[in-house]
Amino acid sequence: MTAGEPSHEGAAEEPRPTASAYAAAGVDLDAADAAVRRMAPHLARTATEAVLPDRSGGYGGLYALPEGAGGSRPVLVSSTDGVGTKLELARALGSLRTVGVDLVAMVVDDLVCTGARPLFLQDYLAVGAVDPDAVEDLVAGVADGCEQAGCALLGGELAEHPGVMAPGQVDLAGFGVGIVEEDAILGPHRVQEGDAIVALASSGPHSNGYSLIRRVVEGADLHAEHPALGESLGAALLRPTRVYAQDCLALLAATPVHALAHVTGGGIPGNLPRVLPAGLGAVVRTETFPVPPVLGVLRDLGDLDPEELWQVFNMGAGMLAVVPDPDQALAVLGERGVPAWHCGEVTVGEGVALTGRETPPR
Repeated sequence: MTAGEPSHEGAAEEPRPTASAYAAAGVDLDAADAAVRRMAPHLARTATEAVLPDRSGGYGGLYALPEGAGGSRPVLVSSTDGVGTKLELARALGSLRTVGVDLVAMVVDDLVCTGARPLFLQDYLAVGAVDPDAVEDLVAGVADGCEQAGCALLGGELAEHPGVMAPGQVDLAGFGVGIVEEDAILGPHRVQEGDAIVALASSGPHSNGYSLIRRVVEGADLHAEHPALGESLGAALLRPTRVYAQDCLALLAATPVHALAHVTGGGIPGNLPRVLPAGLGAVVRTETFPVPPVLGVLRDLGDLDPEELWQVFNMGAGMLAVVPDPDQALAVLGERGVPAWHCGEVTVGEGVALTGRETPPR
């Protein structure tokens, strides 16, 4: 979207992973790009004076409220997302509760990238037939995630689609709203040459790349304990997305932060550039990453090359903080028990350069 236009979130706006990986998994990135381009003018014609130009890297829509008595101008930030095809894996394994946490994380961890504090979330649950036990598990998981994020679950919509969706089939999406003062919005406009990049550890693949994952693990035993994992492959793949919102807000309160990048589809090469201004790039040292063992298992099962892994998955870091003082940021995160490390710097140039050894090593 161009400046001044509202953003439209969705799979098509995810930074592009390698075409080979997703094309083989049945995802048409060119069609998705075309769809988003066609949406843009329709969104733009609805904009009012309260809609602010994007300045956070596209992590949320910005809607300014009237200026307060002290001259402050609060801004509502909105984000919407879904769980994607991870939900199908959860359904196949008969374990639905954790995907509710995934949903919340995908929404609120985008919101906090603008500097916003999440306020509330609503969910949308579509089913082929209402199974009260399954519905309760899904919504209970959403509530779990909201508790972790410090936001309210206000309700949502339960839609039954017999004859359209098969019995047992489900889809889950969510919409969240946060708030931030206009002069506190994070993004590329704050980032400077020499800033440090601090990585916050992920809990696994999170909620991205599951069209590829499901193709890779087709026919694999997802239930037996895997020797490289110490648990079943299914359990490792269903581990819920880490909810970073409260940790990021604590970081913002304790030390200067110039930008936050939620590492979703497209990995670090696709998401870190969203918070870099023109003329600045970044160097990321891959050897600093404690890559989750499950990604090594997926690489071997699917014969995926390292470049493909880095362009699809988070590789162990689900959130990146761009900060002037990495030591102070690491101290704050350490006090909160968040595994984190200094992984790179902002440099003059364009794009993201990945340096270091092959990860995960063969």
